[in-house]
Order: sequence, then C-alpha cells, then structure tokens
Amino acid sequence: MFVGEQPGDSEDKEGHPFVGPAGKLFRKAMDQAGISPSDAYITNAVKHFKYVWRGKRRIHQKPKRTEVIACRPWLEAEIEAVRPGVIVALGATAAQSLLGPSFRLTQHRGEFVESEWPAHVTATVHPSAILRAPDEESRHVEMAKFIADLKIVAKALKGRGTKD
Repeated sequence: MFVGEQPGDSEDKEGHPFVGPAGKLFRKAMDQAGISPSDAYITNAVKHFKYVWRGKRRIHQKPKRTEVIACRPWLEAEIEAVRPGVIVALGATAAQSLLGPSFRLTQHRGEFVESEWPAHVTATVHPSAILRAPDEESRHVEMAKFIADLKIVAKALKGRGTKD
C-alpha cells in the first residue's frame, strides 16, 4: 500500500490517485524497482485537494494537521480492508499521518520503522519532490534514491510478506 499526501489537481479532476505528472514518475520508478502497479493499492492520507487559485491554475497547499486527522478514519478503513504486508508513506505529510507528528522523514527515509500498523512501514519522498528538483542532474539523483527506496520495498514484499 502506497499512501501519498493528498490528491493533486489531475487526481481531483479524474477521481484517482497518482494520475498526474507525479503519478507517471511514480509508476516509472515502481517499474524500475520491480513493483507492479497491479500489486499495489495506492491512496492518499488526505482525501480532498487543498488548493489556492493562481490565475487560472489550482495550486497545491499543504494540508493542516486537523485535515490529516479528519481523514484518518478513511485511511484506517482502507488499511483494514486491504491488509497490506507493507505500507509506504510518500512524503512527510503521509508519513506523519501514519507514524505521528514527530516522525521525521529526513531521519528515517527508506527504513522500516515500528508502528501501530499490522504491516511493515517505511517512508520515502513524494514523487512530486523529484519533479521540483532544481535541475536535470538533481532530478536524476533524486530519482535514483527514490528507486533505491522502492527496491527495499520490493525486497520486503518478496521476502517477508506480512509483519506477523
């Protein structure tokens, strides 16, 4: 199970997670890591697109903690229904929604951490962070790190299955 922050503009319009530019990059990284999208459940911690208008464009705004908490029952229900062997938080907001507000992605990126969930839990960057890298070289480096994180997930899926 992959958990992102919230729908983006494309996702909000189409009604499915990770269908915009970050989703395309995400699926490319999954493929390179050996994870089939058909084997993954993909969702978001916050279920609505929070944005501000800039001209004719809707620009993403980070959700407030209260919005993350308000959406948590839906995320919990998804986890209960899917019963994943591995949960991957994509970005700090998703990680903190699953692991608490004191969790720091920069300190635990790509590590499996203790959690309340009946699954192995890890966190990595959100694919949109790769798209926001300042230049092509930086994007290439960040993509390689992201794929390395997903390879850790692929290995766990093949070797461990569930937490029990």
